[in-house]
Amino acid sequence: MLRQRNFLLFIALVAALATPALGQTLTSGVGPASGVTNGAASIPDFSRTWNHPAFPWFEPPASGPGPVTNKSRWPQRPGDGISGSLALPPLPPGVEGVSDYDQLVGDYTNPILQPWAAEVVKKFGEMSIAGVVYGNPSNQCWPMPMPFIYKQFLVQIIQQPNRVLLIYTAPNTDVRRVRLNDRHPEPVTPSWYGDSVGHYEGDTLVIDTVGVKTDRPYAMIDLFGTPYTKSLHIVERYRLREYNDGRTPSRGTRKRIGCSTAISSATTGASSCSCT
Repeated sequence: MLRQRNFLLFIALVAALATPALGQTLTSGVGPASGVTNGAASIPDFSRTWNHPAFPWFEPPASGPGPVTNKSRWPQRPGDGISGSLALPPLPPGVEGVSDYDQLVGDYTNPILQPWAAEVVKKFGEMSIAGVVYGNPSNQCWPMPMPFIYKQFLVQIIQQPNRVLLIYTAPNTDVRRVRLNDRHPEPVTPSWYGDSVGHYEGDTLVIDTVGVKTDRPYAMIDLFGTPYTKSLHIVERYRLREYNDGRTPSRGTRKRIGCSTAISSATTGASSCSCT
């Protein structure tokens, strides 16, 4: 049973699609997950199951380039009996609706994409417009790479003295193992979820991941088929937040998983975004 708490699990993610993997800054003094101090601050307790009843679409930042988004939009938001969302009236002309999950047309003109990656995204979009449901790790039941894995509806976080487990379920099951206060091996052996090491920075759990397999079917970081290279580098930052901290009251009172994201490529530099 999910524990009902009015908190938000905040994730900050950094993904480098084509730049060399960055180094990790390690900290010391990490102890057991709950009730033990890490320096002057207590280690935050994330050990529970977190649920987000919506697909993790990436929202563009206030300014600058952001992630690939869907060019196909609904004129209104339909009701959803599973998540409990209510249908909204049609939007005025010229107002962009929410992403149409039935037609995944990634914006291949996004400047974060290198030309070869833009062609891949464009091809998948053309298939979707033609009514072809193309394969991805989810609908083909393959392990989901980072950060595609955020499509999963549930994640159970288990904190231990020397590692953190992230168990993703619904619709598939994926398990990530994060070694605490450790370094990436040299060289890194590519694997389904990459090699993840972590440490605590006050009230924040920082996870650094490299070495996500590229020689696999459905190597993509999102539902639009955006590809990645062996230089993919992800940094996640988890911390507990009041649900409405930094959000408008209209978001509601249920807990949710949110993230802020920065994505960079060799040609565009860093950009940032958030996802829900």
